[in-house]
Amino acid sequence: QLQLVESGGGLVQPGGSLTLTCVGSGSTGHDYGIGWFRQAPGKEREAVAYISNTGGSQNYVDSVKGRFIISRTHGKNIVSLQMNRLKPEDTAVYTCAADRWGTYNWRSAGEYEYWGQGTQVTVSS
Repeated sequence: QLQLVESGGGLVQPGGSLTLTCVGSGSTGHDYGIGWFRQAPGKEREAVAYISNTGGSQNYVDSVKGRFIISRTHGKNIVSLQMNRLKPEDTAVYTCAADRWGTYNWRSAGEYEYWGQGTQVTVSS
């Protein structure tokens, strides 16, 4: 069993930066692939970024490429999402999720076994 806890959300002005952190605990000895999803009011949940269990592979949705960077602490289930040049349309609840077996279909929520509770990110002046 893996527990995921997100932190780092908040209010930021357009063009600003925030770093979200996802900390996984309770399942030692195994590194999980970690994805970040977001859901804005009235919209469907969207996969934002994914990092493989080794950290050797990262994927991003087109709308955040060049602005967001996903990284992980080697050997631990701790993943950060550095968000730069934030836009109002980035406003959403951001949730991390863990995938035990590795996936190429990182955009699909069904590929993940464990989910955090989410953290709010609001981009507004």
